[in-house]
Amino acid sequence: MSEQDPSLLDGAIPPAENDKLFGHDAAQDFLARSYRSGKGHHAILIEGPEGIGKATLAYRFAAHVLAHPDPASAPDFLADPDLESAIGRQIASGASHNLLHLARPRDEKTGRLKSAITVDEIRRLTKFFGQTSGTGNWRIAIVDPADDMNRNAANAVLKMLEEPPKRAMFLVLSHAPGKLLPTIRSRCQTLTLSALSDPDMEQALGHLGVTLPASGREAVLSAAKGSVATALKLVNYGGADIVAAYRDTLSATGPQARKKMHKLADVLSGKDAETIYDFFIEHVTDDLVERARGAALSGDLGEANRLARLSAEITERVTVSQAYNLDRKQTIISLLESIA
Repeated sequence: MSEQDPSLLDGAIPPAENDKLFGHDAAQDFLARSYRSGKGHHAILIEGPEGIGKATLAYRFAAHVLAHPDPASAPDFLADPDLESAIGRQIASGASHNLLHLARPRDEKTGRLKSAITVDEIRRLTKFFGQTSGTGNWRIAIVDPADDMNRNAANAVLKMLEEPPKRAMFLVLSHAPGKLLPTIRSRCQTLTLSALSDPDMEQALGHLGVTLPASGREAVLSAAKGSVATALKLVNYGGADIVAAYRDTLSATGPQARKKMHKLADVLSGKDAETIYDFFIEHVTDDLVERARGAALSGDLGEANRLARLSAEITERVTVSQAYNLDRKQTIISLLESIA
């Protein structure tokens, strides 16, 4: 699975194959007890920052439900999934007939992920729920993340949420729930996950075989903001160097600044730089938002408004660049010039 998933980060364990989850004990207890009560909601919106374990929790709960199809006889806690059991092997290999994971599909020409979950993917969901389970077990769909659905796909899912099939369960993941249709949110029970604490982060990274050096530990944990995915980008993809180069570029002036912009743009637009490019864009927009917040708190509303507008403008320009496949290097240089 990990070899086929272009979205999987180097050093990460595919959520379907991960038997450990850190930092979300309360959420696990809630899901287990809600299911055992027999009054659990058919659609659960699991929201929170990217890279904190939402997908791992969804697969963990799905394995629990499929292993205990009768809620009344299910335990009131989520045990570590048994990856060697029949259900565990089927889920890990993507071969379970009772579980469907929907995400952005891969573009067959470029090998990259497409920009959205389209209505064609939702048709797979319709077919999935239309089939009769040979075991009479639950049918569970994980939408990961629902933020990536385009309008038509979102409306198609909404119809299913309004009239769910019998013994159907939706686990809807969201990094930015504000992007979802309000009507989808209203049809789901919301379960909000928080960013991981530093001890949980270190446990999660240790599970992945990542040991933070003493000299850079605090810097990585601070920059990761409780996200294992961000920490992996900082450690395994040179994200820390990119952040330093970005700051260095903005502090330079004259011809030196232009030279640094081109050097940074060369790195970010290189072959197989998709992950670090996305990391850079996210860091830039977050940086501008933080600076805008700081300006507002200090009473400089004019500067706060300027930075907020610039953040929104950059997001729009990046979206247009991706939609029309514009030259990435020129896009990066343009963004850096606007910020500088």
